[in-house]
Amino acid sequence: MALTMLDKTPVKAEKAAWPPEIAAEFERENETPNGCVGQRLLSENERVRVWEIRLKPGQRFGFHRHVLDYFWSVTTDGKARAYVSDGSMVEHTYKAGETRHETTAKGTFKVHDLANIGDTDLNFITVEFLDSANKPLPVPDSVRVK
Repeated sequence: MALTMLDKTPVKAEKAAWPPEIAAEFERENETPNGCVGQRLLSENERVRVWEIRLKPGQRFGFHRHVLDYFWSVTTDGKARAYVSDGSMVEHTYKAGETRHETTAKGTFKVHDLANIGDTDLNFITVEFLDSANKPLPVPDSVRVK
């Protein structure tokens, strides 16, 4: 049975000084927006992009920018930390099947990273809707599954 996140309250969210290397990477993303919302682009057509993120314990997926409406589902239990463009740091414990839907208004975006701070692999599938209020960001061929 899939769970849908209706209450978006994370386990822990706080605004605090970010580690210098994280803050510097965030600034670089602002200069060159990264539209790769996953490590691998599994599928793409005129309507959607389907992405995958697989993180082993201790691994991190760097800052990326969400400009499209999307949803993600996590396929494994695990725990993660994210630094978010609103200045917060969020830690959350995920349950396999947990899903969250996000809408991005015209002219807005969200930037965040994702680090696996648990002791199990953490796997996500993200689906972006290309007919959203904003135009999709380009993605390099190197992330496309061939």
